[in-house]
Amino acid sequence: MASRYPNKPRLAGISDELQKLLDSNMDEAPARRRVREAFKEIQLGLDHVLFKMPSDGLHMAENYVVNSRGVEIFTKSWIPVASQPIAVVCYCHGYGDTCTFFFEGIARKLASSGFAVYSMDYPGLGLSEGLHCFIPSFDLIVDDVIEYFSQVKKNPESSALPTFLFGQSMGGAVALKVHLKQPTAWDGAILAAPMCKIADDMYPPWVVTQVLIGIAKLLPKLKLVPQTDLAEAAFKEEKKRELTAYNVTAYNDKPRLRTAVEMLRTTDEIESRLPEVSLPLLIMHGEADKVTDPSVSKALYEKAKSTDKTLKLYPGAYHSLLEGEPDELILQVLEDIISWLDERSGSRRTSS
Repeated sequence: MASRYPNKPRLAGISDELQKLLDSNMDEAPARRRVREAFKEIQLGLDHVLFKMPSDGLHMAENYVVNSRGVEIFTKSWIPVASQPIAVVCYCHGYGDTCTFFFEGIARKLASSGFAVYSMDYPGLGLSEGLHCFIPSFDLIVDDVIEYFSQVKKNPESSALPTFLFGQSMGGAVALKVHLKQPTAWDGAILAAPMCKIADDMYPPWVVTQVLIGIAKLLPKLKLVPQTDLAEAAFKEEKKRELTAYNVTAYNDKPRLRTAVEMLRTTDEIESRLPEVSLPLLIMHGEADKVTDPSVSKALYEKAKSTDKTLKLYPGAYHSLLEGEPDELILQVLEDIISWLDERSGSRRTSS
């Protein structure tokens, strides 16, 4: 079987069998699930501060649920067991990503700090059913997220707790769209480098955009959109950037036409609806972000009608604030998140 990336060097220290599995076609979920199962322990042993977060005292569960559209969705939760959680955090991951790689460490840190954490892979991404990274409608993703998180919030152990959205990059756009569809349903949102607008350097020229929109109507699944190396643009530290190769279910090919059109349409919509945002906000952005535009995070802060809003800009930081920066900054961003959640959860943390 042909490699997905014929010019990509093999990963160090893995067998021929694992390399063959990694090079297989991962368009559909069964193949992605097989490769993730094979690499799971390797991922957790990587030399990255997030993979060193302890899991003692946590109950972690992975499940597959079939939603109302008949799509099998992968979900994961991290729950503290030593004490009652003080709030629920529902996570929305970024473009091409999964909740089972870098977020594993972020979730462990939040859960060890007293928060019940829930996440899901969107249809077509990570371990969920669907053609890899094909987004026929951004609103369908939002509806799927609302459906799953609404079930989480109805659970007896969650129903009385404050609930917060947490979105990174494209997940920030998902979280904002969830809020705009459910204006009073959430107690706040954490947005890390939210995709409210794609940076100008990453945005196709107008003529190219119009051509892509036209072709997308005929060939929506085609991989044709030119793209800058996202890891190169998003990760500041080279050593951490190299570890992205072990995110084995991530989508690393050219964006599919319909997916790209939906992302452009969604960012344009969100940018026009910033004044409608009304929930408590923690907005975090690296000032040197080349993927999503930090100026729009500033605009969100200024235009949102939220009375409780905080903007944290990190000088010199790139897009992946929680994954690609020096350890000290990653830990600082995590502490900023935890402190913000503590102050709005109506209770102090009882475990750490």
